[in-house]
Amino acid sequence: MGAHTKASTRGTVRKFKVWRGDAQGGSLEDFEVEVNEGEVVLDIIHRLQATQAPDLAVRWNCKAGKCGSCSMEINGKPRLGCMTRMASFEPDEVVTVTPLRTFPVIRDLVTDVSFNYEKARETPAFAPPPGVPGRDYRMQQVDVERSQEFRKCIECFLCQNTCHVVRDHEENKEAFAGPRYFIRAAELDMHPLDVRTDRKEYAQNEQGLGFCNITKCCTEVCPEHIKITDNGIIPMKERVVDRRFDPIVFLGRKIFRRPEGEGTAPTTATYSSPTWTHHAGEPQPLAAAVGEDGRMPITEITFDRAGAASPFGDDIEFPVDPKSLRYNHPEGVPPTDEVPHPGTGATPDVQG
Repeated sequence: MGAHTKASTRGTVRKFKVWRGDAQGGSLEDFEVEVNEGEVVLDIIHRLQATQAPDLAVRWNCKAGKCGSCSMEINGKPRLGCMTRMASFEPDEVVTVTPLRTFPVIRDLVTDVSFNYEKARETPAFAPPPGVPGRDYRMQQVDVERSQEFRKCIECFLCQNTCHVVRDHEENKEAFAGPRYFIRAAELDMHPLDVRTDRKEYAQNEQGLGFCNITKCCTEVCPEHIKITDNGIIPMKERVVDRRFDPIVFLGRKIFRRPEGEGTAPTTATYSSPTWTHHAGEPQPLAAAVGEDGRMPITEITFDRAGAASPFGDDIEFPVDPKSLRYNHPEGVPPTDEVPHPGTGATPDVQG
């Protein structure tokens, strides 16, 4: 009791407006709450529950900025309640706390974010190399650095909430997956072990990548500071443009390749969701990774893929003996089942 009294004498009373209501409607209610040094907005919400509004609904879990549960809008900006310090506001500023605007309200500060989980189910999962057990996956750090950034996502859905394509247009939700799932597609497209080759086409045709006009509002609200637009969405857009609309690539296809449609094999993978089923064909490589002189071609337009083909050839299998990795990839390299342990220092590969 004495400790509580001592803490109370240090606190100051601040004014808050908190949205109260449900799916049928609601309004902002005024509160005056004690605020102590070092506290965050979620602390204030908990104090409100304990002292003035025991039925106030709020979603939270870790209180450490790692679960993404306490997403809310604070003074109009999508933020995490547990990562927004009261010291960031002016002493006489009224702090307004409202639920995420893009998603339906369940009660008070809790919204129905099931839209995001539906889009997650529609996104094709990681497709591993066939016939390779997970313990044998090998990746070099340089190959995963770009996509590793997107793995920091805590799925707070603040980027989804602030994206005006769905925030201001409810009718877009069916055809638009949103920035969180664009970086998921980009992550898999950049993954060195993912064998699907149609991630870009899927993002354009099924996720609504073309709706995004790269205003970077999703990047601005990301609590993990992921460069969603610059490192994820824009590269995916560029790859789609390269494949579909670049006149030089189109000319290259006509000059260096067989007519489009030949040399492809149907895939056995099927994407299913409650509303649609998508069958995609995986284009197979039509050109060797290296020429007869043992060198790689200069230009990408000779390849069936948006990125350059592997200098080790398209027939390579995992696990790979690091001693056999040569840019000329000569015939007759003896196969081996021995892969140096990642901890021995014999290879820079990282076990994935």
